[in-house]
Amino acid sequence: MEIQPYLLFNGRCEEAIAFYRSALGAQELMKLRAKDVPPDPAHPVPPEHADKIMHATLVIGKTHVLMSDGDSQSGNTVHAGFSLSVTVDDQASGEKYFNALSQGGQITMPFQQTFWTTGFGMLTDKFGVPWMVNVRHEEAAPQ
Repeated sequence: MEIQPYLLFNGRCEEAIAFYRSALGAQELMKLRAKDVPPDPAHPVPPEHADKIMHATLVIGKTHVLMSDGDSQSGNTVHAGFSLSVTVDDQASGEKYFNALSQGGQITMPFQQTFWTTGFGMLTDKFGVPWMVNVRHEEAAPQ
């Protein structure tokens, strides 16, 4: 079994894909626009939605993140009750990803050393998606 986050971006999915590609090195696995689905006379695609993203899959590290523009009509998207967590092997990578994701967003806890790791921070990106960036804790080697 695999659990994958599915994020709705209320018309900003194309921008989010570009941002995550730049910030995290995400790879676009697939992207399906509304105009690319088989026609359904009972449910025609409005012309203003033709280029909206119906579904996209990004690969970030080993994780598939699914996303869409959603209905693009409901106003601002609110992502609440969860955070996406990035775990990296070293502090330099943690700082790099934290700084990239925070561009245009809001830092809720600066990237810093904690009692469990050399680097951890929290932020909400410019799309309203909450993130945690954590440096993998390694147990001290036995002496």
